[in-house]
Amino acid sequence: MPVIRHTRKKGDKRHIQDPASQRLTWNKPPVNVLVIRKIRDESLAEPFKELCRFLVEEKQMMVYVERRVADDATLSKDEAFGSIRNQLCTFREGYDDISDCIDLIICLGGDGTLLYASSLFQGSVPPVMAFHLGSLGFLTPFKFESYKTEVAKVFEGNAAITLRSRLKVKVQQPEHNGLLPHGHTNTDAGKVTLQLQVLNEVVVDRGPSSYLSNVDLYLDGRLITSVQGDGLIVSTPTGSTAYAAAAGASMIHPNVPAIMVTPICPHSLSFRPIVVPAGVELMITLSPDARNTAWVSFDGRKRQEIQHGDCIKITTSCYPVPSICCHDLVYDWFESLAQCLHWNVRKRQARLADTSDSSDTEN
Repeated sequence: MPVIRHTRKKGDKRHIQDPASQRLTWNKPPVNVLVIRKIRDESLAEPFKELCRFLVEEKQMMVYVERRVADDATLSKDEAFGSIRNQLCTFREGYDDISDCIDLIICLGGDGTLLYASSLFQGSVPPVMAFHLGSLGFLTPFKFESYKTEVAKVFEGNAAITLRSRLKVKVQQPEHNGLLPHGHTNTDAGKVTLQLQVLNEVVVDRGPSSYLSNVDLYLDGRLITSVQGDGLIVSTPTGSTAYAAAAGASMIHPNVPAIMVTPICPHSLSFRPIVVPAGVELMITLSPDARNTAWVSFDGRKRQEIQHGDCIKITTSCYPVPSICCHDLVYDWFESLAQCLHWNVRKRQARLADTSDSSDTEN
């Protein structure tokens, strides 16, 4: 394929788009709103009902909720909420496809609620507005106390957004049982058993085995290294502040196009986390001399065993999650670092009354 190079005249300026310029613009007024709430948390029943009433009665929106949420006893027994409940559109995860009809997603809960909302959309994702009503709120910048004002602003448009990249993951198995030779990368003929879009990370670990996991890591078809240890984390910039951060990785702003590769307790002390460019294809297979199988999970879900001959292919997805900012994408991120992770929080050093150097003495 020929490479096209554009020459730049002397005096021309290079323009790099400021990520802060990314704004939400509605081509037509939003109509269908999906409300996702944290389940098994009775404290969210009242905020959920309050939000649904506001969207239906004041904003005349079509509100979609999960059937298991609409059938919850705290809602079905509330006669005052009955008229609103009857107007809710319901769906079932894994059975009903609502991906083409939703204009906006509103999450009530913590980071796990947003991860779950992302998993419902394996293609294009509507803008997501996340209210902090859960345990950890790194990805949920909005406070529910001012929900009417904040939701109205989003409906008006021009809200700042962060495009959170996701990982496109495929798990493939060989058509026939047998080991792949070391360095073999032609697995396109294999059967795809699972394909997912992942917002945080893909985790490969040793599972219940007492042996170290032993997997081979490829980048764009080339064997990079073999990983011996408790496992490996492949994460997005969004996921770099989650499991990867606990395993010693650096934290990456979500607007940085990258993929983080972090070992979990590696057998080699020199194996540090690395950052590779977004868009490369990573592939993970069991090493031929691995003593045990491995296990893989995707954003903490759909955990399954990986056998010899299986492979996991990971690359940057073309379907990011448009996350609506409360202020802007820089302020929100550093505010989350400070409030949720207590980044660089320490006891301040006391100021000296006399700032002269005590080591200097006059003769």
